[in-house]
Amino acid sequence: MPRVLVPLAEGCEELEAVTIIDLLRRGGIEVIVAGLKPGIVRASRGVQIVPDVTLDLALQDSYDMLVLPGGMPGAAHLKDDPRILDLIRRMAAAGKYTAAICAAPTVLLEAGILAGRQATGYPGFLDTLNPPGVTVSAAPVVADGTVITSRGPGTAMDFALVLVEVLQGAEVRGKVEAGLVRA
Repeated sequence: MPRVLVPLAEGCEELEAVTIIDLLRRGGIEVIVAGLKPGIVRASRGVQIVPDVTLDLALQDSYDMLVLPGGMPGAAHLKDDPRILDLIRRMAAAGKYTAAICAAPTVLLEAGILAGRQATGYPGFLDTLNPPGVTVSAAPVVADGTVITSRGPGTAMDFALVLVEVLQGAEVRGKVEAGLVRA
């Protein structure tokens, strides 16, 4: 069973975090939700999320994918955490998947793994930085090798379904999507 780490910081975007966690679990993926600090995480709209473990404890294990929810100031907290930046670099060096949505692709940029890739993010974040060597797209979801990015809360379901497909295949994605009754 694939294992995914979803770190949560104060001010994360709850719609993104919960959608990612929920859809990956529907796809039979083990999701570990880790708080940067011990205790409840207060998301950007006041929703309180109880992580499974602390990030320090989660970092004792290995994962097939790291997924960063966006939201502000949640993405800024992720970008300022050296443990997150180190983990992104280690995952990328090992050829494992790193994924980020909304403002969180700026964390991947800070970690130095977007050079030579296509990526997307929330308008006004990645695109205004005009990062050298990065082709910024307006697509809802961009998968470039082992790096997967998405635009924001409105694309969270599409993003999570792409993650399910990457880890479990098109058939599992189809089953998860059918159960959502999106159309």
